Amino acid sequence: MRAVLQRVSQASVSVDGHIVGELQLDSAAQGLVALIGVTHDDTAADAAWLADKIWQLRILDGLDGGQQSAADRGAPILVISQFTLYASTAKGRRPSWNAAAPGPVAEPLVDAVVDALRGAGATVATGTFGAHMHVDLVNDGPVTIVLDSPPR
Repeated sequence: MRAVLQRVSQASVSVDGHIVGELQLDSAAQGLVALIGVTHDDTAADAAWLADKIWQLRILDGLDGGQQSAADRGAPILVISQFTLYASTAKGRRPSWNAAAPGPVAEPLVDAVVDALRGAGATVATGTFGAHMHVDLVNDGPVTIVLDSPPR
């Protein structure tokens, strides 16, 4: 599995002009947006690993000037499925999506990430799987990290 994780000061996702998920942050708070991609051989273990990494990764500003995790701060997370994270652009000018898992494989694994985050205590908002979404965010820092589940 792959995630692009962004530290944000605000974020929302809309479908057909209606907000379906957003982070409720006050002016000094930070949250995370996690774009999640799934490939063919990903498993529930990958989803659990990715959720733990997202929750524990120390990329938020700490109150003492250090770095803290979403777990440390109780920061909310907006999770959005994004098959395009597995685009191949090696040949030609059109991306290939062959490495992206089909919806029936990917959706339960994205849901597993969300469930694992919530099980760990995270407040999680989501997009709508398979929908055309508009994501609005303010990247704070900017901080953007790419996470790949460990190879088997």
